[in-house]
Amino acid sequence: MTKVFPSLLSADFLNLKEELSKLEESGIDALHFDVMDGQFVPNISIGFPVLEAIRAATDLPIDAHLMIETPNDYVEAFAEKGVNKISVHLEGNPHIHRVIQNIKKHGVEAGVVINPGTPVHALDALIEDVDFVLVMSVNPGFGGQAFLPSAVDKIKQLDEIRKNRQLNFKIEVDGGINDQTAKQVVDAGADWLVAGSYFFGQADYKEANQRLKGEL
Repeated sequence: MTKVFPSLLSADFLNLKEELSKLEESGIDALHFDVMDGQFVPNISIGFPVLEAIRAATDLPIDAHLMIETPNDYVEAFAEKGVNKISVHLEGNPHIHRVIQNIKKHGVEAGVVINPGTPVHALDALIEDVDFVLVMSVNPGFGGQAFLPSAVDKIKQLDEIRKNRQLNFKIEVDGGINDQTAKQVVDAGADWLVAGSYFFGQADYKEANQRLKGEL
């Protein structure tokens, strides 16, 4: 079943409590929380104070995407602050297996992220250890970018690996997701859709959620 994770980076931060209430009412499945440090990616985003406020205001699951250097140093802190999923990039993490095991040790679902320039086969030694794979369909760092069609082939490859090796990892996709590209990636095998600019640009969040899931 397709699940939708709106990216809070595109939310109205002046009215965040109201936004969270509207998201809960819309029937979305989780919140996507982008963390950027200005080093791993050329942008700086939200951190612990905002995360703590969000966790106190909602029971929705939180999916933390760490676009930061040395993410293993922060796994425990994110787990303690109540996130439910943590994803880290394959790129720039030479001890990625250690990071994945550390996330799991803290009782959090562990995901690995691949950028547009990273091939699926780079995950071969890790694929059996993760709970989900996040395919970036834009280059990470900024919201509002156009969807890169090459992501569709990656999702198909991952779905084929999942079936052939009888694995249960989920496939998440992030970047340029709207009511048109959502269908493409779901048809290819994606399970979880991260939507930012499109989702928060709609007047009716419930309708946006339904359109992304193909229910309208």
